[in-house]
This record gives sequence, C-alpha cells and structure tokens, in this order.
Amino acid sequence: MGKIFLGLLLTLLMAGCNCCPDMQDENAVYYWRTEWRLDSLEQGFLDSYHIYKVYCRYFDVVIDGPDTEEPHPNATISFIDTVPTDLEIIPTVYITEACMHQPHEGIAEKLVKRIVQMNETHDVMGVTEIQIDCDYTLQSRQTYYDFLEEVRRVAALHQLRLSTTIRLHQLSMPAPPVDYGVLMIYNTGDPQKFEERNPILDLRDVQPYLRYLGDYPLPLAAAYPVYKWLRTIGGVHITHEVEADEILRVKGAVEEARDDLRHTILLYHLDANNIQRYDNKTFDAIYRH
Repeated sequence: MGKIFLGLLLTLLMAGCNCCPDMQDENAVYYWRTEWRLDSLEQGFLDSYHIYKVYCRYFDVVIDGPDTEEPHPNATISFIDTVPTDLEIIPTVYITEACMHQPHEGIAEKLVKRIVQMNETHDVMGVTEIQIDCDYTLQSRQTYYDFLEEVRRVAALHQLRLSTTIRLHQLSMPAPPVDYGVLMIYNTGDPQKFEERNPILDLRDVQPYLRYLGDYPLPLAAAYPVYKWLRTIGGVHITHEVEADEILRVKGAVEEARDDLRHTILLYHLDANNIQRYDNKTFDAIYRH
C-alpha cells in the first residue's frame, strides 16, 4: 500500500513539474499586420532589445452568417520579405468567438495543416509552437477548450506545442488545456466610457482581476500595449493611446500580484509608428525583468 501511495505521489509531482514550467527571461513582440516586411527601424528595435521571438498573426478564422455555416480563414498574411533566420516565429491565429458557439468537426486539423503549409511555402524555419487567440466567454468556453484539446493533439504530431491568449476577464475561469498563456493586459476598458477611462489600458480596470493571478494554474507571459487607437463617434475622431507612466504602473501592479510575470514580456505590436511613440527609457523599463 505504501509503495502504491509513493508511486502516485511521484506521478503527481512529475505531472506538476511538466504542466507548469518556469517562464524564461525573454523579450518578444506581436506582429499583427497583413504583410510581413520589416523596415530598418523595426529591425533595429528587435536588435536593440534582443528580441528573437515574434508572435506573428498568420490568419483569422471567422464565420459569416448563421451558426450552421463552417468557419473559414480570412485576412491571411502575405510574406513580402524573407523571415530572418535568427527570429523564432510563433504562428498565431485569431479565431472569433462566434466560431465557438458550437463544435465544428475538423477545423483543428485544417488549422494546423494550414499553418504547417504556410511555414513550408514561405521557408519559415524552426517553428516549435503555435498560438490561438480567442475572446471566449463562459458560454463558449467548453467548446473552445475542446477545440484546443484537438489542436494540441494535432500540433503534437508535428512536434508543435500550443499556447493561447488569456484576457483579464478569463482569469476567473478554469485554465485552458495549453502549455502556457499570454496575458493580454490591454483593451481593458469599455470603449463607450472613453471619457472616463482609457479603454486601451487603465490601472483601475486591471485591479479587480489581480486577485486571480496568484492562484492561476497556468504559466503566463505578459503582453502590454504600445499602439494607438483611432475611433470615430458622431463624426468626431477620437484618438486613444496609453501614457508610458500608466503602462509601468500596471506592470508594477501585475508583477507584484504574480512575480513570474516579469520573465517573458511581449509588446503589442511591432510597428514603426508604435516604436516612435515611446522613448528608449520607456522600452527599457517595460522590458526590465
């Protein structure tokens, strides 16, 4: 009986070690454009901040119409330039929440196959991981998690691991079946209340979710916004962008709630205009581990 108990204990400990690996200190970015090309400023930014990992949006998966219609790819990226060999690309696919209102047989296999084909066609070498991005809700969570299970199974056949994005409101739900998550610390507010708070990022909107971080049972990286958002309301153009001090205040609060969120840090997203929006001191502070 004692040997059986010891065996079970060792199995649980080993499982625990495998499901929660330590996140390494590394800098990364999202690339969220429909054409792959890097200008000298963007390449210089990657070099200056020792960024060798790029989460690149390959395509979206959408559904146009009633729930009986099958999801399909949309807005596929075009590779205008060759991907530098020193960059590790993580193909990222955004799937709309509407696609998860009901199961769709076979889409996980089609998705992975399409990513693998794109890698081969465009000579994207050394890919070891894919990421799925979805703003799932309580209603669509189980269908999405079942979908992730299938994606993970198919991806493993190609020696690919799986990650997913985690929005703040999703922290209160059970963790998804992936290797790790990227916590999206942006788009935190209500766009309709833009006169009260910045809808891209405001510490007051982040604070209610900090209590979930300490016990969240999934390794996490942290992603912060450096983009500008232009909206038109009643014919009036309104621009939203986040002050550097606010990003750093949120970063401090998040890392105080969960220390390991200081290890793997991403910016959303790589673009010359976004690079020029902040000074070097700000980027140094964001990428400080």
